[in-house]
Amino acid sequence: MDKILNKRIKEIISEYPEVGTVLGSFGVACVTCAVGTCLLKDILEIHRLSPEEEQKMMLRIAGIIYPGKHIEIPLRKNATAQKTKALSYSPPIQALVNEHKLIMRLLAIIPAILRNIDLCTEQGQQTVVLSVDFLRSFADKYHHAKEEDILFKCFDENLDILKVMHQDHEAGRAHIRAVLDSVSRRDTAGVVEHLTAYRDLLTEHIKKEDEILYPWMDRQLSDTQIGRLFAAFSEVDVRFADTRVRCENIITTMEHRFDHL
Repeated sequence: MDKILNKRIKEIISEYPEVGTVLGSFGVACVTCAVGTCLLKDILEIHRLSPEEEQKMMLRIAGIIYPGKHIEIPLRKNATAQKTKALSYSPPIQALVNEHKLIMRLLAIIPAILRNIDLCTEQGQQTVVLSVDFLRSFADKYHHAKEEDILFKCFDENLDILKVMHQDHEAGRAHIRAVLDSVSRRDTAGVVEHLTAYRDLLTEHIKKEDEILYPWMDRQLSDTQIGRLFAAFSEVDVRFADTRVRCENIITTMEHRFDHL
C-alpha cells in the first residue's frame, strides 16, 4: 500500500474511479478538487479521519485497487484524533471562524435579494451593490487580509490545499466583478448567475476551511506561532475597525429589510 499512499489522488481516481466514490462517502471531496495533486497519505492527515474510519476507508480502497487479494490495513495508533461534534480552535483561528458566521449571514440573504431584484431602479441596484460592498470589504479585504497575508504565510503556499483555497478566492473575486458589470448593464440574469455562483462557492469554501483546513493548521502551529497570529490579527482588527462596524450594520439592515420576504 505504500506505493498507493505516495501517489497523487487524481491519478488514483483517474485509474480507479470507484476510489472517488469511496472517498466521497467519508466526506473527502477529492473528485471535485481543482488541483488534485495531494498524495493519498496527505489526505488521510488533512481530513482528520478517526483511526477506525481511516482503516475502513483504506480497506475499501485496497479492495478496489487489489481485487481478490487480502490486504492488511492495521489500525494506526498514531492516526489523528477522532472527530468530535464540536470542533475547537485556537483563539486566532476561532476569530476567523467567527468572521465566517457573519459572512454566512450575508450569503443567507442572497436568495431573497435575487427574488426581489430590480435593476431598473436606483434603489434596486443599490441593494445589490451594498451586498457586494460587504463581500468585498469584509470577506475579501478584511477577512482575507488575515488568511492570505498572515495565516497562509505560516505554511508552504505550494501545498495543494492552499492552492485550492487561493483558487476559490480568485474565483469568488471574478464572480463579484461580473456582478458589478452586470449591474452596470442592468443585466438581471448576469447578477443572478454570478451572485448565486458566488454564494454556492463561498458556502462550500467556508465549510472546507472550518472543518478541514483550520483544524489541520491548528495541529501544525506551535504555541509561539499561535501567539504571533493573535497579535497580527489584532493589528488587522484595529486597522479595519471602521470597516467591521460598517459591514455589521449592512448585515443588520439587510436582514431587517428581507426578513419577511
